[in-house]
Amino acid sequence: MTGAFLNAMGILIGGLLGLAMPKSLSVRTQVFFRSALGAFTIFFGLQLVWLSVNGTFRPVLKQLFIAALAIILGFWIGKLLRLQKLSNRLGRYAGHLISSAQANAPRKTGAGFIACTILFCAAPLGLLGAVTDGLPPQDGQFGYFWLLAVKAVMDGLAMTGFVKIFGWPSALSAFPAFIFLSAITFACQFYAKPFLAAHGLVDPVNAVGGLIACAIALMIFEVRRVELANFLPGLAVAPLLAWWLK
Repeated sequence: MTGAFLNAMGILIGGLLGLAMPKSLSVRTQVFFRSALGAFTIFFGLQLVWLSVNGTFRPVLKQLFIAALAIILGFWIGKLLRLQKLSNRLGRYAGHLISSAQANAPRKTGAGFIACTILFCAAPLGLLGAVTDGLPPQDGQFGYFWLLAVKAVMDGLAMTGFVKIFGWPSALSAFPAFIFLSAITFACQFYAKPFLAAHGLVDPVNAVGGLIACAIALMIFEVRRVELANFLPGLAVAPLLAWWLK
């Protein structure tokens, strides 16, 4: 659960920096960090795919085909389940809490805590990172926490602004975020992984996770809007397809 710990620490450190800084980060600095984080997201996503596919040309091609098909099927399952609409609804609610706090004084510390908790827990990168942390792509690996490490920096940068709106209690959202992400990682590591590893089905999950991470980078770079939440069922579809196509 290293990733969840790093994410929580990023939020807390961001809160401390936000309280210490007299002004918010400049636009130029924000653009620099966004570009760097987008590049790291692509790098770690592709690295995860690389670690998850193995063998000669034909087996690798088959694994990539399974991952791509799982993403397509997962997207339509997510669309039927309206996952993106649920994510959008949560985002709008958090945005309403933030805008109302900016318009009204005194600061609504309770609203800030709720808004930050929603934003940090419901982010697709967090859900994806928690799964990959619990399902490392190689046996004996400590856990692929890099995606959550990137999210830790993102959340820390966001928190530097949130503490100026809501005050220091908003940084306490690090604790529910840690509990939520740790619970997902724990469930993957101790319940899903033994079964998946016994049947050689961990790699398909991680290959899909790496490709979804690359899609997240498109949002970070503001290239185009992507319905990220709808892709998440692909993580469950991938091992089913791999099992069926063995």
